[in-house]
Amino acid sequence: MSAPLSQELRSKYNVRSLPIRKDDEVLVQRGQYKGREGKVVTCYRKKYVIYLDRVQREKVNGQTVPIGIHPSNVTITKIKLDKDRKAILERKNRSAALEKGKGKFTDAEVQGGAAMADVD
Repeated sequence: MSAPLSQELRSKYNVRSLPIRKDDEVLVQRGQYKGREGKVVTCYRKKYVIYLDRVQREKVNGQTVPIGIHPSNVTITKIKLDKDRKAILERKNRSAALEKGKGKFTDAEVQGGAAMADVD
């Protein structure tokens, strides 16, 4: 279950989205609760929803229940970093991949067609 990063985090880490997890802080972008910020309390993988601490509804009997929000409808504003999360960010870093020579083909490679020259 991945969610897009905010513009600040996107420019800082050169990563577009990350798997969402408990204790990330997010901003709801779509739906009835648009504009609300909150911390992720639970990631319910079977239902493919996340629950936030400030997004709740009151039932008829007075009990409050959390509302499930799809992860694509939120943006991550603050990441809970640990060693595994840092490894994911380094692996997904676009600028580092371009420096290593991975990724998209250059115009010279496309025009030259050296890779396809020996194919029958």
